[in-house]
Parts: sequence; C-alpha cells; structure tokens
Amino acid sequence: MPNRLLLKAAQSKQLESFTTRNRFTRPVVHRYVAGYTVQDAWNIAAELKADGIDVSLDFLGESVEDLAQVPDAIREYRTAMERLAEVSPGATISVKLSQLGVLIDPQQCAEHLEDLLHTAAEYNIGVELDMEHSSAGRPTLEIFRQFLPRFPRLRQAFQSYLRSTLADLASFDDVQPCIRLVKGAFDEPVTLAFQDAAEVTNQYKYLSAWALQHLPDPAFGTHDESCISYVIYLAKELNIAPSDFEFQMLYGIRRDRQRELAQQGYRVRVYLPYGAQWYPYLMRRMAERPANLMLFLRSAIGK
Repeated sequence: MPNRLLLKAAQSKQLESFTTRNRFTRPVVHRYVAGYTVQDAWNIAAELKADGIDVSLDFLGESVEDLAQVPDAIREYRTAMERLAEVSPGATISVKLSQLGVLIDPQQCAEHLEDLLHTAAEYNIGVELDMEHSSAGRPTLEIFRQFLPRFPRLRQAFQSYLRSTLADLASFDDVQPCIRLVKGAFDEPVTLAFQDAAEVTNQYKYLSAWALQHLPDPAFGTHDESCISYVIYLAKELNIAPSDFEFQMLYGIRRDRQRELAQQGYRVRVYLPYGAQWYPYLMRRMAERPANLMLFLRSAIGK
C-alpha cells in the first residue's frame, strides 16, 4: 500500500505552501510533471509520439469547492484537446469528475462532462475518467454508466486495492466498458481497501485476467514488472494481440521500459500531468515510490 504518512502530507495546506514556494523542488517536480502550461505538455507529447508512445493529458487539480471554479477547468480541457489533436493522434485526456463538481452537484457535473465528450469527438480525442478518493467513487461510476451507450470510447479507471472493484466491474458486464486498471493511491480505510502490498498486487493480477477475458481493449496502468509480465504472459496464452490492450505508465517513471514495450509492439500510453496544482499529485507519487522521497527532500533543502 502507498505510504500513509505521505498520503496525509498530500492533504496538508502548510506543507503544500512551503513546497510549492520552494525553488529547489522544481527539478524534482519536472521529473514527474510536464510543466505548468498546456504548451509544456504539448512539447512532451510530441516527443513521446515520436517514440511511438501515446499520452493521456491530465490537467492537475482536484475537488472544487465552488462550482464557479469549474468553467476554468472546462476551458483548459478544451484548449488541451485542440492542441493535442495537432501533435498526438490517438491521445486522450484524463478527467477528474471532482474537478467538474461531482461532489457538489452530480447533475451539473454530468452536463459539463457531456460538453467535453462532444468536444473530444470533434477532435478525435479519447476521454478517460480518473478514479479518485472513495467519496467520489459511486457518483463517478453512475455518471460513467450514464454516458456509455452514447460514448462507448469513454474509459473508466478502476482501482485494484478497493474491495468493491470486482463487483463494480461485474455490474458493467452488460455494457462491456473500456477500463483502465490501476492499483490505487489514496488513503482508504481497511473496510474499503486491501492494506497489504502483496494482496493488492495479487488482486491486480486477478482483475487483469478478468479484464482480458471479459472486456474490450483493457488498459493496464502499472509500473510493477511482475504485473506487466503477467499481462504479457496471459495475453499470449489467450491469443490476445498486443493491439487489443495497452499499458499505461506515469510520466517520469520507468521511461526506458515504456520505450522498450513500444518497440516490442505493445501499445503504451503515458499519463502526462501538467498545471500549477501539482503538489497532491506529486505526494501520491512519493507515497507509491518511497525511494524517490530522499531525492525530493534533498531538493527541498537545497542540497
């Protein structure tokens, strides 16, 4: 499981203020975040596309506290789609429904999402819905189901560490959704989530097998080599072509492996975040990979 102390730090406004104002942290931030603007992300998307790697662009930002904040996010997503269409055919955007106000007004959130889905169709850009903290989980899945009949390319993330995930997936069996399977990176109680890392990995492999056998075009978001190898092995055993599923990885993590998989003929997509609100995202990356924490701390104190 991700480091709980770091997940708590992701919610600290004091630490966020200190970290985001500290110029020494910028080199570490840029290792995992494309930059502050859509132009920064555009440049990196072009580089990745040249290596045969697609992107899913993530405009950083989480739960809005006021619906008046939502139009800014909508404008940014539209600009991102317009720019992505220029340089990266096959790209997607990743959308957090909490950024569209799902925890305040689910109906209005759905209306905003529908507008984005129509814009995405105009630019031939895919849309992926991130799965966030469990507080947003149920309304996110309800909205996903609402739009699937009209937007079958819409992809939803599911987290293997949640105890409900298999039942949630099975509940969509009648509509055959596109999914992105990830382990999960939020602080959840034992009643909702597996806490042991080995148990989460085993659950990920079990759900990977289920997805390969039951769902079209599954995406596997993982850097865990045992999970990558398992998916490759199982796909071969099931005679599933590399073009019928994809691997997704985070920007800045295992770049050599990303290129290697692409060169071997597998579809690879990099989750490419950008924007000023990078702190919670970066803390979750530290929680997932504590080995990176010392690099970050040395940068923060200027060493």
